[in-house]
Amino acid sequence: DEHFDCYLCPSGETLKYSTTNKEGYREYKSPKQICATCSFLSRCTESKDHQKVVTRHIWQAYVEEADHLRHHQDVKPIYAKRKETIERVFADAKEKHGMRWTTLRGLKKLSMQAMLTFAAINLKKMATWTWQGPKMA
Repeated sequence: DEHFDCYLCPSGETLKYSTTNKEGYREYKSPKQICATCSFLSRCTESKDHQKVVTRHIWQAYVEEADHLRHHQDVKPIYAKRKETIERVFADAKEKHGMRWTTLRGLKKLSMQAMLTFAAINLKKMATWTWQGPKMA
């Protein structure tokens, strides 16, 4: 229940918010004394201390909204173009420019290699555009 910031178990008991762990997951826990006598205990949890714990990441609502928008009819053509434009650049970098692995160590050296690789890819694009000439409408 978003409004009351809690979850409901199969028997109708409330799992109240307990804490947020360091990985960013909110934990909702059931009362131990109620779960110990519950008829749904074997199907609900395998916990030895008879407590149901539900975890949900603090950004999960945004992930669900993005996933919902991704399947919207107005957005599908944009995602179809993505594989031709954006993802293609990274695929070419991996396959044709050796970005699958590196022999370098350190963030500074790897950043320099990545910048040089993508500069080379951009130069190849510019060369292709100049060789093709102007496009007729």
